[in-house]
Amino acid sequence: MLAKNLSPIEKIKTESSGLRGSIIESLYNEITGAIREDDQAVIKFHGMYQQDDRDQREERAAKKLDRLYSFMIRLRLPGGFLTPRQWIASHEIAGKNSTGVIKITSRQTIQLHGLIKSKIKPTIAAFNAAELDSIATCGDINRNVLCTSNPIQSPIHEEVFAYADKISQLLMPKTKAYYEIWLDQEKIVDRKVEEDPLYEDRYLPRKFKIAIAIPPNNDVDVFANDIGLIAVIENNKLLGFNIAIGGGLSTTHGNTNTYARLATVIGFSDTEDRTLKAVYEIVTIQRDFGNRSDRKLARLKYTLDRVGLDWFKEELERRVGFELQEARPYQFTSRKDYFGWVSDDKDVWHYTAFVENGRITDEGKVKLKSALLEVAKTGKANFRFTCNQNVILSDVDLQDKSGVEEILNQFGVVANTEASSSLRKNSMACVALNTCPLALAEGQRYLPTLISKIEPILKKYFLEEEEIIIRMTGCPNGCARPYVAEIGLVGTALGHYNLHFGGDRSGQRLNRPYKENLNEESILMELDGWLGRYRLERRMGESFGDYALREIKLN
Repeated sequence: MLAKNLSPIEKIKTESSGLRGSIIESLYNEITGAIREDDQAVIKFHGMYQQDDRDQREERAAKKLDRLYSFMIRLRLPGGFLTPRQWIASHEIAGKNSTGVIKITSRQTIQLHGLIKSKIKPTIAAFNAAELDSIATCGDINRNVLCTSNPIQSPIHEEVFAYADKISQLLMPKTKAYYEIWLDQEKIVDRKVEEDPLYEDRYLPRKFKIAIAIPPNNDVDVFANDIGLIAVIENNKLLGFNIAIGGGLSTTHGNTNTYARLATVIGFSDTEDRTLKAVYEIVTIQRDFGNRSDRKLARLKYTLDRVGLDWFKEELERRVGFELQEARPYQFTSRKDYFGWVSDDKDVWHYTAFVENGRITDEGKVKLKSALLEVAKTGKANFRFTCNQNVILSDVDLQDKSGVEEILNQFGVVANTEASSSLRKNSMACVALNTCPLALAEGQRYLPTLISKIEPILKKYFLEEEEIIIRMTGCPNGCARPYVAEIGLVGTALGHYNLHFGGDRSGQRLNRPYKENLNEESILMELDGWLGRYRLERRMGESFGDYALREIKLN
């Protein structure tokens, strides 16, 4: 257990009075749009980040003005599911209190940007009225639990999907601070009633992520998570889950002690009770043995590599009181979204719309935000968000399908989805500039432009239909999971990126750094050469990622 030289955040957590801090005092300070520095750490546990408009920093500084502060709020949506009523509420809240753009994240939820400090409480109150909350979507705690998104993946998808909510509830913090501060509920006098045997008063050393996958589609990038549960299904019966631990993609430029890591499968659990117990105790081991001195080395992946896989598994089995079984066979063949209409075994229909980089708004001929509102008003479709930042209008009865499709056609959604190239539909970028304080380069504002310049290269080599996965982040934290892309672009400075090649189509292999600090001209030149050679030299059925890795190894 690492308990010496604790990082400053550890003191903030333990002295926060159950994640209350001085948030209330910060909110009533009208001199600045920001909150106190310590509260900026505490507020993350409530699902928010303080940000500012980085495009305006220099101009405002020259005028001796405070930064233009605002807040991002992220919802807790296990498995990424909303009812039509909840979507309408989210639409209205976004228009009233934020920039109006609704962002689908790479963790299967939605977030709003641009809330000024005075709008936070009204926003949370409005979400609460729609039975939604933002508890534990940020901070050193278990975050939004992912699950394979499309019901067509299995006849028992609903049974597996339910685990996302069960795990989310199991790992929720016990503090009532969220309800006191934001919803004006009665303050807790006897703090014993909110004692937390899981998180205690120190919470976790760092963020914690969990995903559930249903083979053969690894749409959740299950191995990129601290815990990955792989459903084992035979004859439409859930036998249990293979359990993988120690995934995480965040790195730090120039720090060789940090690295991306894919989770390791450690065994199989055959009952719900055992699976939930194992998940819970994996978290407690990370709580007790994670690095609380260096936050860059605080994720479970570093704990696992430091203590060793054998020790970790023995400690887990000691805590849960049973031995894990040998992992069961499984196979992942893809990690894709099923664009357009598909039907499940019950003849219920689901439409996946392409949402570039997860930005739900009305732009040009594509009025996606308006379309989704009109569909929600019919009450004929639920909303499911994918880990590839798209939206599924799901659970549509056959007799309602034509009505939903008419709306999607009217607002240009179908045309946009069908016209977008394979590369564009397999792309993903983080928010990055202008709001993310960690961004070194552009992300979602730039990737669409870069793809427009890559598409003619693909056409030149007759590769337009290739399902190449490309991802971009504005910093090395890896929010859009670029380290498991066939082509990964990781920002180093404005207009410059490290270029990575060699991830596979199923998310079971990290890519490799190829060249550093490339500008757009160099990126396009490299891709032109690589794609041209791929066209001529690839083996039968070989993906671009497989080809690139083979060539990198040879050279």
